[in-house]
Amino acid sequence: MNDLDIDDVVRYVEENIGVFHTKRIESLGKLKLAKILKRKNIYLFKAKNTQTASQIVNGIVDAYSSSREETLFGNWLEGLAIYINQLVYDGVKSGIEGIDLEFSDNDRRHIVTIKSGPHWGNSSSVKKMKTDFIRAAKTIRTSGSGVSVVPINGCCYGIDNNPDKGDYQKLCGQRFWKFISNRDDLYEEIIQPLGHLAHEKNSEFDHSYSKMVNKFTKEFTNTYCLDNGEIDWKKLIELNSKSK
Repeated sequence: MNDLDIDDVVRYVEENIGVFHTKRIESLGKLKLAKILKRKNIYLFKAKNTQTASQIVNGIVDAYSSSREETLFGNWLEGLAIYINQLVYDGVKSGIEGIDLEFSDNDRRHIVTIKSGPHWGNSSSVKKMKTDFIRAAKTIRTSGSGVSVVPINGCCYGIDNNPDKGDYQKLCGQRFWKFISNRDDLYEEIIQPLGHLAHEKNSEFDHSYSKMVNKFTKEFTNTYCLDNGEIDWKKLIELNSKSK
């Protein structure tokens, strides 16, 4: 085990946080109005007495952006966690299906699946994770390593004060960052460098977002509004739900 130099972490964050911001902006450019409208509950918009194109457009773009950002940043944090673990425990990004990180500590081989927060999936998702742990442990044991395999569900933020789940350990927030780094305060120390270039990159994102909203509002008005300006709910629900 090696001691973690926090300057290495700061440098990694500052050199790589731009990737997250770039992907945020790129994801907006891939949006298609008709495609995203097909995925939304048009009945809900009507039930909420939605009356303007801008209300619908802002609602669907905001929902998409929020969901997409959560996924993108979760993936980015996973990369940060693996990088830190490599520095401390010589961990590696796992090649086993369903496992993100592997590393050894004494006679134990830790297999880790990394999620953003503690409320990441339903019972079926958890069941699949357990199955992945069993398969991964079997793969490692058949390699003749002879080590004890320890499955871990690591969550980058949040709190779970009952980490022992029987079949695996669930380590959230401070517990997770300490687990991969052997550093008590790492969960606090990574906050500051995450703000690197935030103002500049968020201004760029806001500009792209505004253009996308204006473009979609114009398209929506031209395609899904009647001549008197009212929303054409019949056309909308046909796009969303009519059988081919």
